[in-house]
Amino acid sequence: MNPIDLTIFIVYLLAMLGVGFYFLRKNESVEDYYVGGRKMSSLHIGLSVVATDVGGGFSIGLGGLGFAIGIAGSWMLFTGLIGAWLSAVLLIPRVFKVLKLKPLLTFPELFGHFFDRRVALLAGIISAIGYLGFTSAQILAGAKLATATFPSMDLDQAILIMGITAVVYTVFGGLKAVIYTDTFQWLLLMGGLIFIGIPLGYTAIGGWSGIKDTLDPSFLDIWNIEWQQLVNWGVTIIPIWFIAMTLYQRIYASRDEKTARKAWYIAGIFEWPIMAFMGVLLGLFARVAIQQGMFESIGYSEVSQMDSEMGLPVLLRTILPVGLMGLMMSAYFSAIMSTADSCLMAASGNVVTDIIGFFRKISEKSSLRYSQIATFLIGVVALLLALTMTNVLELMLLSYSFMVSGLLVPLLGALFYKRRKSSAALASMITGGSVTLTLEILKKESLIQMPLGLDPNIFGILMALIVYIIVLNKK
Repeated sequence: MNPIDLTIFIVYLLAMLGVGFYFLRKNESVEDYYVGGRKMSSLHIGLSVVATDVGGGFSIGLGGLGFAIGIAGSWMLFTGLIGAWLSAVLLIPRVFKVLKLKPLLTFPELFGHFFDRRVALLAGIISAIGYLGFTSAQILAGAKLATATFPSMDLDQAILIMGITAVVYTVFGGLKAVIYTDTFQWLLLMGGLIFIGIPLGYTAIGGWSGIKDTLDPSFLDIWNIEWQQLVNWGVTIIPIWFIAMTLYQRIYASRDEKTARKAWYIAGIFEWPIMAFMGVLLGLFARVAIQQGMFESIGYSEVSQMDSEMGLPVLLRTILPVGLMGLMMSAYFSAIMSTADSCLMAASGNVVTDIIGFFRKISEKSSLRYSQIATFLIGVVALLLALTMTNVLELMLLSYSFMVSGLLVPLLGALFYKRRKSSAALASMITGGSVTLTLEILKKESLIQMPLGLDPNIFGILMALIVYIIVLNKK
């Protein structure tokens, strides 16, 4: 990378660390650290929500889908639009009814309100494990981008640089730092895509004629996708809007119910169609570029030689001039950071409030320090996990599936059905998460084939529902 680009990128990383140190002095309580003092506006919350949900992992993952199947990959984030708007209508009003009774800090505390402390503890464990995996996926996404940009850097070195930066400013800054930097980072990504990445990529591959003459027509067919894939995405991604700790922290951080619902509507539109199509288009441009021979000078002459998720960053490295390269890389790194920091905050909140808090009472004076220590330690574990994984989208969706299959059924039961039983919630959570994880492992080892190609998460949710109903009605 040119020294100018490298300087721009280093300045960006230092600025993120500076924000963390700034809010270190502003955080006076654990409520400031985890829910931003409950005074955030709809625009900041909305942009933070979409930055967290889409972020770098889905940005790189969308590029990989565009590279692999074309614009039909945009349907993945259509599920984000549905999930955001459904939760705005169905979830947020019910959550604010509870908030009028008690000031919650975490999502599992909602289980504690409707069921008991044992259910909240198990929900905290499931959520913490899921967000640990999700944080690792974001670090891995950043590392893949870095290795495509800096040829002399290997993947492990890139993981360490990404991870350390994200962990340090999150440890110090808390949710205020996360939300304010998310707003900046998301605007930076959108500006980079609209004004740099897409127009220069489109021009470099020869515009519409270059696309049409190079690609198989299926890449331009938005319906070029199997129904099983749509179902799998829907069952995995839509429910996350109801059980994601990162999103509950932003509901709690909103000034009021109206602010939160408006933020969720804003986030849905940014998910689909805006980000969905921009992400897959750049991946599609990368597919055209490799088939046109644009990557031969750096060792990629055939599609089969390239990891689909590396196509987009390699395209940017190839086409962007000095200066713009640094800005575009900062834009993508900002998206990755915006999700990594949020997931880290979520896992930290689960560990301190829901797990440690179950076993011992933590004083208000020491809770902030506990939170910072937990954030640091979880970040270290996430770094180590990222060093062992290879596929960003696979790790993200696996983390999603584990949380959804364990938490969705008891949550819906608590919110929409008056009859509640803690034993039913516990049995459902253990069954759902266990079934999904077991099927995922067996599938990965090629020991079983899923019926109709459906995702294991579907069967985990189904078993969780069956068990919940049986135990609920057991005398």
